[in-house]
Amino acid sequence: PGRQRTVQIANRVAGRRVLEVGVGTGLSLASYRRDLSVTGIDISDEMLRQARRRVAAKQLRHVEALYNMDAENLAFADDSFDTVIAMYVASVVPHPDRLLAEVQRVCKPDGQILIVNHFAETRGLRGRLVRSLSRWSTKLGWRPDFTLEPFLRHGRLDVLETERAAPFGLFTILLCRNAKRDGSRHPDKTASGRQHAFRH
Repeated sequence: PGRQRTVQIANRVAGRRVLEVGVGTGLSLASYRRDLSVTGIDISDEMLRQARRRVAAKQLRHVEALYNMDAENLAFADDSFDTVIAMYVASVVPHPDRLLAEVQRVCKPDGQILIVNHFAETRGLRGRLVRSLSRWSTKLGWRPDFTLEPFLRHGRLDVLETERAAPFGLFTILLCRNAKRDGSRHPDKTASGRQHAFRH
């Protein structure tokens, strides 16, 4: 449900070129507007094989490319995308600060960034649930005690909208504006650099 709701929001606000970070098996690809040009990346070859089969079977011509790529080291030039979407990724990567830096780098200034993740709460029922789940983080594959404010401090985002997502409102959808300064460039990731890192 969180993926579908996020794509609904993206279809309302997204610019033409969209990057989905952590595309997995491509569950959300068929739901994007057909006038968008969607690129997906994931670190799992097996998931990408399933995503490519899904794209071929459903003839999803709006999907421009699917690449094997590390979300913390994206092989795209600065300002490559109008909109970047990261669903259920922030609390599973080793270095969330690097993820956020890369997402902002490849997104155009004032572009849209959509993040879906579990962000821990300290009070109430959700707080008790987080405390009980934290010891199982290794088996769960994500960190139940992952908090929002420290994550956002790593970047320059204006949070425009927040929305709870199923199940039980445990996940949050953030619609953000990329507030980085126009013209900021990473010296090693120009349009001609690092393209060799792509794996189709």
